[in-house]
Amino acid sequence: MFNKILIANRGEIALRVIRTCKELGIKTVAVYSEADADSLHVTFADEAVCIGPPQSKESYLKIPLIISAAHITGADAIHPGYGFLAENANFSEICAESDIKFIGPSPQMIRAMGDKSFAKETMKKNGVPVIPGSDGVISDKEEGKRISAEIGYPVIIKASAGGGGKGMRIVWSENEFDKAFQTAQTEAEAAFGNPAVYIEKFVENPKHIEIQLLGDRHGNVYHYGERDCSVQRRHQKLIEESPSPIMTAELREKMGQAAITGASSVNYEGAGTIEFLLDKNHDFYFMEMNTRIQVEHPVTEMTYDIDLIRQQIIIAAGEKIDFKPHKHGGHSIEFRINAEDPSNDFRPSPGKITSLHFPGGFGVRIDSHIYQSYTIPPYYDSLLAKLIVWGRNRNHAISRGIRALDEFTIEGIHTTIPFHKQVLMDERFLSGKFDTGFLESFQFKEEAVNI
Repeated sequence: MFNKILIANRGEIALRVIRTCKELGIKTVAVYSEADADSLHVTFADEAVCIGPPQSKESYLKIPLIISAAHITGADAIHPGYGFLAENANFSEICAESDIKFIGPSPQMIRAMGDKSFAKETMKKNGVPVIPGSDGVISDKEEGKRISAEIGYPVIIKASAGGGGKGMRIVWSENEFDKAFQTAQTEAEAAFGNPAVYIEKFVENPKHIEIQLLGDRHGNVYHYGERDCSVQRRHQKLIEESPSPIMTAELREKMGQAAITGASSVNYEGAGTIEFLLDKNHDFYFMEMNTRIQVEHPVTEMTYDIDLIRQQIIIAAGEKIDFKPHKHGGHSIEFRINAEDPSNDFRPSPGKITSLHFPGGFGVRIDSHIYQSYTIPPYYDSLLAKLIVWGRNRNHAISRGIRALDEFTIEGIHTTIPFHKQVLMDERFLSGKFDTGFLESFQFKEEAVNI
């Protein structure tokens, strides 16, 4: 087992990793930018190293500075969290060359699954359904328009090097293609340092379902059910739940086995997620594989009573997965509490938190790095906290979610708390009959919020 782990991330995920490390008796090192000097992950780590100015490209994305921090503090492993360098094969490779264990898949695996065309072809060869699209990266607009005409509009242009809605544009007709192609490339370059994009047929109004996987070097691959991530705004997930309200036991088995087959075919090692689109006929298609822990991993943890970060660490240390899947236990829902103003097109709302009260009680979990008088910096993702609730069934989880959101108080900035309250009262959400287009027709009604 590792003696000391450096967490190459910030915010709630850095704090999340620190907590599991402490339970395992592992020392921790936090790295932080100048803007994060007052963040809780800095406070609770055993050691902390400032790695640069506020801008991510000068700090959290600066590989030499992170490796130097690991060497200076004697860390023998690095946990990348999610985002930033979590799916950067070069970072994983440099860690290995520096005799530091990267807690995640090998550089080869990250490159293979990060190459969307290779991942798609691998799944296709192993019998996993895939969406029609380009065979690889699109070289120019003319090639893109030719392929789009062949598979038929609408199509979706996606960044080859990443996900999370960055570098992604839906194109409904050829007239829109040039602008969408250029915008997707520009976003991809800014977010991932790689402008490459590919094209797929756009499946209209699907469910977004992902399967949580764990694999170890001993040949074990397990799945831990599905997460329904269909409540999205501009391809950014806002609410996730497990199990999916429309999932049947038969469909869960079918999708779970497809995910295991795909991961096993590449000897996957670590925590990963295979994402599917599920259409109205319950046909599903492989979208992509994320070779990291997901923001929404607590939903699975609450439903399966598993610590996925712990599993990541013991897998990286060469041990076997020590928690096999068991029968589903109840229903979990996660709400992403962002520093955004839902009454003003979700405009970012950085600033000082003047008053804060977290909800509590049975079946309520908060993953957060904020505290009263903490100032939200404007440089990073707007995620403030994740509220996760568990209930005996979906209705129970929803009622608990309403209660917890009512208790959740953040003053001084705008947040998405009132938005979540309204979603939980929407008939389409309550029925479970919603898809990724749900929020396009959702009307947020401005509420009086104390600022």
